[in-house]
Amino acid sequence: MDELLASLDALAGEDLAPLFGPALLERLRPLLVAQNRIAAEVARTVRECEVSGAAEHDGLKTMGSWLRGHGHLSDAQAARVVRAGRALVHLPGMAAAFAAGAVTGEQAAVLGRVAEPAALALAAEQGVDLAAVDAVLTEVAVTRPCADVAKAVRHYLDRLDADGLEPDPTEGRRLVIVKHADGSVTGRFDLDAVGGERLQTALEAVVQAGRCAGDERTRSQQLADALVQLCDTALAAGRLPVLRGHKPQVIVKIDAEDLFGPGTHPGAGELGCGAAISAARARWLACDSQITRIVMGPDGMPLDHGRTLRLVPPHLRRAAEVRDGGCVFSGCGAPTSWCDVHHLLAWIDGGETSLENSALLCERHHTKVHHGFRVERRPDGRWRTWRPDGTQIRTGPRLDAAA
Repeated sequence: MDELLASLDALAGEDLAPLFGPALLERLRPLLVAQNRIAAEVARTVRECEVSGAAEHDGLKTMGSWLRGHGHLSDAQAARVVRAGRALVHLPGMAAAFAAGAVTGEQAAVLGRVAEPAALALAAEQGVDLAAVDAVLTEVAVTRPCADVAKAVRHYLDRLDADGLEPDPTEGRRLVIVKHADGSVTGRFDLDAVGGERLQTALEAVVQAGRCAGDERTRSQQLADALVQLCDTALAAGRLPVLRGHKPQVIVKIDAEDLFGPGTHPGAGELGCGAAISAARARWLACDSQITRIVMGPDGMPLDHGRTLRLVPPHLRRAAEVRDGGCVFSGCGAPTSWCDVHHLLAWIDGGETSLENSALLCERHHTKVHHGFRVERRPDGRWRTWRPDGTQIRTGPRLDAAA
């Protein structure tokens, strides 16, 4: 083990800067093999630890919990290592390829599903030649990507239990959302195949409809924006279930002086979920919203609940939709249903709520406009977009010629 660590120290001390493409790839290939071989040794050792009850030495019950606590692995990673270790005994072909570095740890864990007790019992009942299955699946793992290995294993398990009950797809669905101190959220979800297909189809429709020239977002950013847009569209449609007598809506609480003032004022606004946002962000949300005045007393109790004022009435929105036909930001093709009505001259700065002072902007480009970009309607009815540095965004010869 000392020699292995010394070799790793030597590798870490090498200067990679003088190397370029081919040389770097030649260095990478044996490293990947070594990584797989180390993963095989980890899985083999974990299995022996499990058999001997080694985790009890550190006061833990299972090797999964030991790997999470001492190895700092995630729940999923720990489960994969344990599953791969258990499979080594039943799948000697896979074990040999794993030890040689031809199979990755993730592939070994996927193949390990074949050696789980329930699958082994079904195979024994039906007289399945497990050695032949091991050989075929190992060949797939050695020659094909991990996704193909998962499909092959799924195919085998489905045929092994062809008469089994069709599982309830909702039982395995999970969605976990974690809210951070700044109000941002992260999360993870698990969906069945049909639920996942529905989600991907809906997101892809929004992504493709929202593509425009010069879009530099990554794929993950496009999908995240599409998810927010789906939620925004559903909220705006007004067909979501009514909660306690009110339609679901995004609520922002902010003092009048912050809302109407010119400053950014970080943390001046508070969302309904308790997250703090800046006054600038609240002004962006107020472009196409309802505002209710509430006068508070010195003890924090409401003294007066003013009448709600809708900034953009329905007839004005319809007129803007007919005139603009969608987001007016250069190169964007977002439909009207995705758009807010933006005040060209901010309402809080005295801008009128009129068709002449309005522009349809999708959520992403509405944000851009509130961060330095500018849209302008020419006398001929066409829109132009300007960057924060004052240069115009040009999307085609026709626009260039007219500028």
